[in-house]
Amino acid sequence: MPNVTLAGVVDADQERAKLIADRHGTAVYDDVAVLLGQQVDAVSIAVPTSSHHAVAAQCLQAGVHVLVEKPLAVTVAQCQDLVGLAQARRRVLQVGHIERFNPVMEKVRPLVRQPIFFECQRVSPFTGRSADVDVVRDLMSHDLDMVLSFHPGEVEDVQAAGAPVLTTLIDVANVRLTFSSGCVANLAASRVSANQMRLLRVFEQDGYITVDYQTRQVSVHRRSHEAGKPLAMRVEHLQGSDEEPLKLELDAFLQAVRSGAPPVVSGEDGTATMALAQRILDVIDAFWRRHASV
Repeated sequence: MPNVTLAGVVDADQERAKLIADRHGTAVYDDVAVLLGQQVDAVSIAVPTSSHHAVAAQCLQAGVHVLVEKPLAVTVAQCQDLVGLAQARRRVLQVGHIERFNPVMEKVRPLVRQPIFFECQRVSPFTGRSADVDVVRDLMSHDLDMVLSFHPGEVEDVQAAGAPVLTTLIDVANVRLTFSSGCVANLAASRVSANQMRLLRVFEQDGYITVDYQTRQVSVHRRSHEAGKPLAMRVEHLQGSDEEPLKLELDAFLQAVRSGAPPVVSGEDGTATMALAQRILDVIDAFWRRHASV
């Protein structure tokens, strides 16, 4: 990336850290504190979710701008703590909800006017990654963040079901959210499926939009208004660019650092997503406790 110097790499796996550092001509450190002792302006944190809070807090306390992988942290209290630290130190805190930077969304957002129904499906085979948290905080958090980014209002009702399958945590979940605007969102997430799928559908009064995050293809279905003809749907197909979302995310982060402008996905956004995820998990937990006593 232009106008950026990679100051160093920290990884618990020193062999992997050295491989990356050698590839990019930078230094290897075995401790975050040592890296922060160098001339560092910003960090990108991609440690396991259970370590997000500890590492991000350490960096913010050192006065460094932070991009942290999603979810922001495991608990709402941890998220709020990071937001408070960023505000106190006047540093950028951006959350890596990568679908916000999927080029296909540049095509979609201008088309969405007043959504009344969202349908989100995000399923994949089990990989073992992010198994330190449940599927709601892991996979579904992408879609929770995306739905909230369209500002549907306050969440008035949460219905949810989920189950552990391969781990001791929730591996599959189905959720229905009702917002104060009257908008409804149905979300399904699984990390134990045979295939991988990343779909978003947004319904409005005169049609709907289907988004495939993987292929970056969009189909726009709108009601035809041609006089004298039977009701029909016009379909338009769009294609997102092949730009790398992670690079776009890093570009946006560094732009926020340089300009002082709010990040695209703020710490407050990440906190709102985790607060909603916790509400969903509480509903699932209550369901299991009710039925365990029967």
